[in-house]
Amino acid sequence: MMFPTRVRYAKKNLLLCFDAFGTLFHPNIPIPSAYAQAAIKHGVKLDVKDPAGAVAKEFKLAFKEASKQSPNYGKAVGLGAEKWWAQVINNTFRRWLKPGEDVPQALVNDLLQRYSTKEGYDIYPDVVPFFRKLQTKTLSETENSWPWEKTIVGVITNSDDRVPGILSSFGLRVGPRRVDTPDQRTAEVALQDDISFIVLSYDVGVGKPDPAMFDAAVDSLKEILDGCGDELRAEDFEKVYVGDEMQNDYYGAQTAGWQALLLDRTNTFEKIFEEQGKSIIKTTVTQSGWEGPSEIRAINGLEALEGWRPS
Repeated sequence: MMFPTRVRYAKKNLLLCFDAFGTLFHPNIPIPSAYAQAAIKHGVKLDVKDPAGAVAKEFKLAFKEASKQSPNYGKAVGLGAEKWWAQVINNTFRRWLKPGEDVPQALVNDLLQRYSTKEGYDIYPDVVPFFRKLQTKTLSETENSWPWEKTIVGVITNSDDRVPGILSSFGLRVGPRRVDTPDQRTAEVALQDDISFIVLSYDVGVGKPDPAMFDAAVDSLKEILDGCGDELRAEDFEKVYVGDEMQNDYYGAQTAGWQALLLDRTNTFEKIFEEQGKSIIKTTVTQSGWEGPSEIRAINGLEALEGWRPS
């Protein structure tokens, strides 16, 4: 007797992963402006007509130099992210100091604190409602509208180790599981998380679009399933990644064998969404420097995920 091959869209479970910066949250004011305001507050005289513009230029140079000398936010040389960022802040304001003068420690602490919590960011308005409804599996007025039997949610992001704290500061329940950091809680407690795990480039040692980032997410899924004690396997899950960047997020996920959705946070495809009257669209794009598909699938908000099905 011949049995039909199990096809992609027959899977009943979903591994749903998101980018963080620019997808779930964003700076509440431009970072150079925040740096300039903090400097003036702590007595650094920015004697230029355009303080934010000058700070942006110095920040870019400081960031580039720190990345060269101490890769991966300092982890590659044992420095650690907090000390690495402190160096970036100090070097950003060095040009405005007198010989022998140091950047005020209060300024460094102020900026480190600001960008470790929601103080420096705004969460997009559809994020918390989406996660709250996902917990009940009723994203629309139709009861039990979420089509997946089991949904595991993760974050895959090119960032340092501040991301879990930022997401938690917005009231999201974030599990402690990271690469090489197992979750010792019971399965019952873990299932209450909005986000079950976070994959950071800081932990993996490479960033998106490297497939290793997405492979690490699959490994995290396997660990979660092992801890649940059921017979589900990672192969029983559809894998979809949602992000706002074409190369790192969309093409990176596809290269790793995932489904991908481009979240249009900048309203690039606003007219197409309006013309088609849909929250999920297919559109053709031209992306230089990347040999990816010309046709992409885009969504205009997280609520559109309720209607998504694998291509």
